[in-house]
Amino acid sequence: MTITLKDINNKRELIFIEDEKNLKQEEKSLLDSDGKDFDEIKEELYSEKNRIIFEKWLRDKSGEIFVMVNEGISYSSLIGAKIYAIVKNLDKKGFKVSISLLPLEIKEILELSFKKTGNEAPQTKKNNLSLLEAIGEFSYRAYKKITKCMDFTFEAFKAVLDFLGGTAVYRKKDFAFILEDCSYKAVGIISLVSFLVGLIIAFVGAIQLKSFGAGIYVASMVSIGMTRIMGAIMVGIVMAGRTGSSFAATLGTMVVNEEVDALKTLGIKISQYLVAPRIIAIVMTIPSLTLLADFLGILGGSIVGVVFLGISSSNYFIYASNVLSLNNILIGLFHSIVYGMIIGISGCYAGLEVKRDADSVGKATTSAVVYALVWMIVATGIITVILEVMDL
Repeated sequence: MTITLKDINNKRELIFIEDEKNLKQEEKSLLDSDGKDFDEIKEELYSEKNRIIFEKWLRDKSGEIFVMVNEGISYSSLIGAKIYAIVKNLDKKGFKVSISLLPLEIKEILELSFKKTGNEAPQTKKNNLSLLEAIGEFSYRAYKKITKCMDFTFEAFKAVLDFLGGTAVYRKKDFAFILEDCSYKAVGIISLVSFLVGLIIAFVGAIQLKSFGAGIYVASMVSIGMTRIMGAIMVGIVMAGRTGSSFAATLGTMVVNEEVDALKTLGIKISQYLVAPRIIAIVMTIPSLTLLADFLGILGGSIVGVVFLGISSSNYFIYASNVLSLNNILIGLFHSIVYGMIIGISGCYAGLEVKRDADSVGKATTSAVVYALVWMIVATGIITVILEVMDL
């Protein structure tokens, strides 16, 4: 295959001419033709006449080069690969190259080859913005992200109301599976963590209380701390890492596999079919898990009280029960319900924001946990201030 260059009336043409003599010889060199340096490509412009024209093009790259093949040439993978290699390297050097004049069968396969799939390695973006422009761009992106999150939250709450009203479209079998995953399957890890947290709180309190001879009040401290806030917080953290990430990974995989697109095509609301059942499931189960955490935290504190402080078990539980109040238990359960909603929304939002590659599923899983933990802390601060104002 030979190449002929023409430059007539400033119309630049690069014409591929099939040459049987050179065809076999070129097959081997094409294996790495896409990686050739530009100087090597110049060597393929065989004749001296071609070289003169090409040197002129190098001095002025503003003109468009039209790639053509001679009449009657039939398509083959060799021709396609050769054209692809030349066009790709001319494009890298800043030439404007057009394949519009190629035969349809060659042009279509080349357009498919040049098409960007979205899976290319990310390019380093040169940041030439001024400080004011950078602030403006950051503010705009933050605004768009916040409004998107708010829209999703609104749709999620609307879907939850539809679910409770019996008008949501979902599979009961899927809901039962999610409910199972959020309930007894989480008991083991929550029991262990809550027991150890109660034990740690008792240890920390005992250090100070022993110096005042008030070790017996460890029971009261652990009881109030676990029921009012710590039990709910520990359950929230465990469920964010365990269940919130699971929601994100499941929905993210569905996005990658185009299952979500299929549901949208069928006219099914994603917020009802995928989001609402998960939020309802975790909100239903997290209060029970919180009560379990409260009990096991108090039990963990009893180990310190009985073994290290010498308090009798009966006295420990008497002091613990004396300070227990319905008010503190309900406050802890209210915290847990708020945490459940945050975890469910964060996990579903992160999962549905996944791009169409496997790497973004892992990022979404991480984001779901981070979102949940941050908003749990924010919610805790807000609720604590409100309760303080209300004197509860």
